[in-house]
Amino acid sequence: MAVAGPTGPALSREEVDRALARLGAEHEAVESSLLALQDHAGRRLLEGAELTGATKSRWAVAEQLIARLWAHFDVYTDVLTTARELRARRRWPTQGELTELTDLLRGSGVTLPGGGTLALAPALAPAAARLSEQLSLTELVDRMNGWYAEALDVVVTADAVWSALPARIDLLAAELQRTRSLAHSVGVRPGEHPSGDDLEQITHELTSLRAEVISDPLAFWNGASPSSAPGGGRPDTARYDRAARALEEVRREIEAVLDVRQDAEQRLMRVRDVLSRADRTLNEARQARVEVLSKIAGSDVPAVSGPPTALYEQLSAAADQRRRAQWHRLSPLLESLEERSEEELLRARESLTAVTAPLAVRAELRGRLDAYKAKVARHGLAEDPFLTERYDDARRRLWSAPCDLMAAEEAVLRYQRAVAETLSPPAGAAAHEPTDRRGES
Repeated sequence: MAVAGPTGPALSREEVDRALARLGAEHEAVESSLLALQDHAGRRLLEGAELTGATKSRWAVAEQLIARLWAHFDVYTDVLTTARELRARRRWPTQGELTELTDLLRGSGVTLPGGGTLALAPALAPAAARLSEQLSLTELVDRMNGWYAEALDVVVTADAVWSALPARIDLLAAELQRTRSLAHSVGVRPGEHPSGDDLEQITHELTSLRAEVISDPLAFWNGASPSSAPGGGRPDTARYDRAARALEEVRREIEAVLDVRQDAEQRLMRVRDVLSRADRTLNEARQARVEVLSKIAGSDVPAVSGPPTALYEQLSAAADQRRRAQWHRLSPLLESLEERSEEELLRARESLTAVTAPLAVRAELRGRLDAYKAKVARHGLAEDPFLTERYDDARRRLWSAPCDLMAAEEAVLRYQRAVAETLSPPAGAAAHEPTDRRGES
């Protein structure tokens, strides 16, 4: 190994000893790091994997870096051994020996053989293309540190992704299998139910995702490298998260179908009951309409619709699906029937209310007329001829058939006004003025 010429004042014996101690400690640290890298689980996995994409190209470079690191370390070891042997010759080295030690420890006394151009590593090509080059030990260590960091980044990043994603994917795949079994048990299959198609898509996605993670882990890393900035980056789980959310949605759908299987009969009975109540209400509305048309003159009574035939047909189809255990089809149909049957009952009640409105008005007028008659009696005016005349007119109109509601309401209002005027006569007027009150009519 060639030794460089003098590089300034020679080191003293004490300075040489301190430099050798520092370089010895540094040598041990470098050796420990290289051995740790050699034994790293990520490196062993990378060596045995069929890589693709960015991981394949970066690992090709990293492998060459690791090989050159060991070659450089061997040179570093040889130089350090030579220096130690030279220093061990005598307790008090001569000036020539101190000069030679100075050249080894401080000068460009390290000769590195060229190793050919490294593919895909342009930064290494200039050094490798030369037959040999001269470096100082400090420059040699700096170069090794840079290469080590680059190789370690590939190894640690790949290992972090492989430690995180494949296991999670496998757990999700196991959950997927359980969901598929449940889905098949209730008839949710591809081509027959949307959730069955979703399960197929999730299966393909997880299979593809796992293969890609295994072959190209570096493509699934976000942020800073874990070796240079611990905690600064993390595995990219976006595709996994989407698949997990999709599976959760399907699982909820399957659970809904399972719930249908457990209480389908009860729910069908409830739908039948609601539709039966709607039918009875519509029948009541039809009967009330006949009564209104016969008892209330000139009323605009809305027509009453017939029974919900379409809903009864769907109810029959739902019962058939239950008998055939077609739970995946029964689930959405039952939900629709429950909603529409409640709407049908509400519509029937609104129809009954609209039809019976004239009867309700007549009943309210009758009640009001009787209430005012009772008020008159309490004031001792039950035999008042004018009030009796107004009362009899209103009562005749309200209890006649058909009843003219507008005329009856006007008669009730006239009676109310007459009662009010009688109970509160104008100042200076007599308590009873039949002639004047009749004149007002």
